[in-house]
Amino acid sequence: MALGTIGHMARCTAPVYGHRTASAEAACPACGGRYRDYGSYSYPSYSYPSYSPPQSSGGSPSSVGASRSSGRPRWSRTGSSVVYTPAEVRALTPVRESVEKRASLPDLRDVFLCHAWDDRRGAAKELHDLLESRGVSVWFSEKDVALGMPLLREIDKGLAKSRVGIVLVTPALLRRLQGEGIADKELSALLARDLLVPIVHDTTYEALREVSPLLGSRSGLSTAEAPMANVAAKLAELVAL
Repeated sequence: MALGTIGHMARCTAPVYGHRTASAEAACPACGGRYRDYGSYSYPSYSYPSYSPPQSSGGSPSSVGASRSSGRPRWSRTGSSVVYTPAEVRALTPVRESVEKRASLPDLRDVFLCHAWDDRRGAAKELHDLLESRGVSVWFSEKDVALGMPLLREIDKGLAKSRVGIVLVTPALLRRLQGEGIADKELSALLARDLLVPIVHDTTYEALREVSPLLGSRSGLSTAEAPMANVAAKLAELVAL
């Protein structure tokens, strides 16, 4: 046996303390130097499970407009049978936020109904009646502007005293917009705020964008996807406080 090995055995603490761990070997008078001289030993690497904070029940981006569990918008009441698409929830959420901000303002109508004159006894009257049957107060020129009253001034008052503006987009309205009539003035005021919901009826958003790109850029509801009664039900939930 070599002298160096004998000297190592005389000073090694393994017989007494053992070298079960790297730290014990490093502390040994004999083996510590050898441990330091050789860099081949590497501490084992341990992987720790990543920590994910618990998800809160509200406030996350996905829960701003819709409930995570039900897929309904947050303003839809429990037990409601009204079904929304994700696109509708995204489109209506800013409008709902504006409704809530204006909740404390007194004497507001729920809805201002913008429509073409030609639809006053057709689709516009149908939507008005469906909304009112659900308890929604509607500013409607056919009943709120008396004969002899200045129409534009009354429209301004109606816009100022309504929580939400809805625009019934029909072929008749598209013709009116091309002529820049009264409906165009109403839209200008509504487009300035997050208070506008287009309702496309018997036409398409593509046709609307050709006539009014700004209004066509707003998402809303369409009777091609759901009948007018369903549209009225969604609007009623939207403005309910």
